[in-house]
Amino acid sequence: MNAAIDIYAGVDPRDVPIYRVNEAARYLSLPERTLRSWVFGQPDHFQRVIVAADEDARLLSFTNLVEAHVLSSLRGKHQIPLPRVRRAIKYLMQSTGAKRPLAEIPLMTDGAEIFVDAYRGRAISASSEGQYSLMEVVSAYLQRIERDPAAGLTRLYPMTRKRELPSASVSEQPKVVVIDPRISFGRPILARSNIRTSLIAERWQAGESVEDLAQDYGRPSFEIQEAIRCETPIDPIAA
Repeated sequence: MNAAIDIYAGVDPRDVPIYRVNEAARYLSLPERTLRSWVFGQPDHFQRVIVAADEDARLLSFTNLVEAHVLSSLRGKHQIPLPRVRRAIKYLMQSTGAKRPLAEIPLMTDGAEIFVDAYRGRAISASSEGQYSLMEVVSAYLQRIERDPAAGLTRLYPMTRKRELPSASVSEQPKVVVIDPRISFGRPILARSNIRTSLIAERWQAGESVEDLAQDYGRPSFEIQEAIRCETPIDPIAA
């Protein structure tokens, strides 16, 4: 029997630099300029918050996507200032040893502070330098990250309807599209399948209907619509 081929050369697939900023921004429904500033900063103006997996090639990893997803929720939904986020990251790195706290540690927020799980049912207020506080609400964005207790991060469900429903609750958005670094080289696919959303969107943009694609792929029409939303700002229903 032939030995399995390690296509990542021993590197954790979550940390392989494979995403360009523009495609990562598209997957996360973020302005490209915003994500670029978070990852690479702006000379003499803005300090980066996330360290890219490959700074020279300017490529991001799946872990970077998760960090940006978390940061997007903290900034967009909870309006936590970036200086406070940076202080929290620094504190968590020093107190827990986590190299990438936004991705490694389950975060919680009450809209003013960033919290991290702590022992005995309490939470450490990471942005208040370790003061204890009661845990308020587990942020809805964490429900879109599947974690394996043994392997860590495994899958991310991007918010496909963020453009159409900017004020909608994160918890109301469907989990139809998933990004798994171990499947399809980390490109978005329909959950419970290996069908790339990019292939669906390309065929739809070429003129095929949602109904025809649903029949061809053997998937419900609403899944085809979410695949298209993941890859393009055009609403397939309104188009």
